[in-house]
Amino acid sequence: MRIQVQGADLYAYTGGKALNANQPTALFIHGVLCDHSVWALQSRYLANHGWNVLAIDLPGHCKSGGAAPQTVEQAAGTIAQLLDAAGLERAALIGHSWGSLIAMEAAARLGERISHLVLVGTADPMKVAPALLEQALNATDQAIGMVQTFSRATLAPPSGAGSWVFGAGMALARRVQASNSDTNLLHTGFVACDSYRNGQAAMAALACPVLFVLGEQDQMTPARAARSLVDAAQAAGKQVQVRMVPCGHNQMTESPDETLFAIHDFLKAPPASQRAA
Repeated sequence: MRIQVQGADLYAYTGGKALNANQPTALFIHGVLCDHSVWALQSRYLANHGWNVLAIDLPGHCKSGGAAPQTVEQAAGTIAQLLDAAGLERAALIGHSWGSLIAMEAAARLGERISHLVLVGTADPMKVAPALLEQALNATDQAIGMVQTFSRATLAPPSGAGSWVFGAGMALARRVQASNSDTNLLHTGFVACDSYRNGQAAMAALACPVLFVLGEQDQMTPARAARSLVDAAQAAGKQVQVRMVPCGHNQMTESPDETLFAIHDFLKAPPASQRAA
């Protein structure tokens, strides 16, 4: 599905289903050097179990036109405009890594329009080592290899999707990087993560429950790096759940079932404000 946003076509995978006004909507946001396909298992399941699904390619990535976002805040603005362009009054936001920051910032801005927020592999702050930033700028393929290595607890996860996830990750990252000849998407995405500083304020501003899906062996965004966000949400009186899954940073492919059902169980439960007394 293609939706006109900011004067450009934005691609959204729908699981092969047309949007149904009588169903809730889940919007999936990928991380750095990824696209909609990282959510293939989770988005396809929801699309066949009562949900509208929009798993997007961010602007300037793969099937989406437009300029690649330079900051988390800019990308969050795109999410708001996407909901308007698609005629969606309300949606759940699910984001991974950089996408988790985008989802969080968008949810804070959109208030009651967001029913649920799922942060997969998140951190606050999401710092990127200066050496990796430099390598992403000047030795991109080596940086891609480093990221793929450290993003996984093992190169052949026993609970994975039956594919060589390291090789698939390398191929996807190279394809995404090559999809935009005007922007170094790896470096730009890393800078956006590294420079985002609004996490605490965004948590306080949420009007929806939030789920943290964290990898037990995540070396890119260790579970402890999400603690400040969990604490901020709890301190602000938000409904908070934390689910640990047995994997590294690529939860969707290393532990696909655990990640899916953590998301599914969270989404099927209405917020406390909507439950009968």
